[in-house]
Amino acid sequence: MDGVDPRAAGDPRNVYPSDERFYGSDRPVNPLIPEDRPRGGRRPPAPMKHRGTWGTVALIACIILLILVGIALFP
Repeated sequence: MDGVDPRAAGDPRNVYPSDERFYGSDRPVNPLIPEDRPRGGRRPPAPMKHRGTWGTVALIACIILLILVGIALFP
């Protein structure tokens, strides 16, 4: 009973339930709840689809071309 005045040790208001009793007081008899979205599933997950590499190459080429044209036009 840390923090309690020793003169009030016999006071019934200073008697607290154990952690098990305190946290178990509002729990249902069967605390296991079924999952609403079970993990796993029946079919294997769809494979990831990546964007085409040609689009990425074209984007990078356009950026490089834009930089080179900018340097050429404004020396």
